[in-house]
Amino acid sequence: MARDEVLKNRWEQVVKTLGDRFADGEVLDLDAVIYLVGIQELGQLHRKFRKDDKIDLMHIAICRLLEPYGYYSFDYFDEEGWPHYRIEEQLPSLKAGEQSVLMKEAIVHYFLEKEVIE
Repeated sequence: MARDEVLKNRWEQVVKTLGDRFADGEVLDLDAVIYLVGIQELGQLHRKFRKDDKIDLMHIAICRLLEPYGYYSFDYFDEEGWPHYRIEEQLPSLKAGEQSVLMKEAIVHYFLEKEVIE
């Protein structure tokens, strides 16, 4: 099976699994999946978040997702338990479609690592 086809199938597994668990079976978009990763990484699962917090959660997720690629590294947890990351390498200039593929690859890698999908 081609690499793109493997990514597509695994991405569909992620979206289905998370949609079933958190959205009554609805299909989640990329931003929703990133947001859920942010909540998972913060570890404060049952807390209500403000709009600013939601943006910060997505930032945490992006840093964590791109950490294995060498773009970020974990730095520390602040007094409220929020993780902070350091930029290790600037992200390359990517077109929107390329950004989407990179994030989907990183998300699939994350959920394979967490053994949520196979």
